[in-house]
Amino acid sequence: MHPVHRIYEWWLGRALSGGPRPRHVGLVMDGNRRWARAQGLVDPNLGHRAGAEHVEAVLGWCREWGIGQVTVYVASVDNLRKRDAAEVGHLLHVVETVVAGRLARPDGVWRVHLAGRLDLLPDSTRHALKLAEDRTSHLASGSEVTIAIGYDGRIEVVDALRSLLHDEAARGGDLRELAGRITEEEIAAHLYTAGRPEADLVIRTSGEQRLSGFLLWQSARARLHFCDANWPGFRKVDFLRALRAFARRG
Repeated sequence: MHPVHRIYEWWLGRALSGGPRPRHVGLVMDGNRRWARAQGLVDPNLGHRAGAEHVEAVLGWCREWGIGQVTVYVASVDNLRKRDAAEVGHLLHVVETVVAGRLARPDGVWRVHLAGRLDLLPDSTRHALKLAEDRTSHLASGSEVTIAIGYDGRIEVVDALRSLLHDEAARGGDLRELAGRITEEEIAAHLYTAGRPEADLVIRTSGEQRLSGFLLWQSARARLHFCDANWPGFRKVDFLRALRAFARRG
């Protein structure tokens, strides 16, 4: 790290001391392939591996700053259905071996949750993610990470309503009566993220200024922060700037 960056990082950390911090941060990891091209890599898909490896570092920063809930947007439904098959295959292999593999290590501290249409994933990817979830289910470190994969916020709300209606029908309830009394809390209880807090801060890298269907329900009151750096090049300084922006608007 350049000495100037080290000093700036220290200064940002000092400025943040004692200020408000987000409890739950959502991360839209965008720009992996653009980063690879900028680095001169022959295969831009190598950016996905660099991006996956970078997740561990960013989770470490979150833990260092007392952020106990993190949701990482790995792949949308559209990514899985519309991207080139070779790219999707490479991405999912990286998810299995890097993201799931590292989170499931015996010395891990992050309790893993999953969010999305896991039925869209290959058996090997689904198994690796479920294994990480199972192996970390006992952890009580206060650090929880949700992997959003095969995810779309609109589909999540539809699935939540469908689940709510099925539950009501199974109890023999009257759907007209349900329509008259349904609440936000009842819908939230059927989301993929049920039981976990809404996002306070959503960070998206690569300069894109849109959510792309990420946590549409859960980020309704969140602060949004857009960073020009591509995800593998997202530095701790960039992360601290996002926390500073949150504190200033908090």
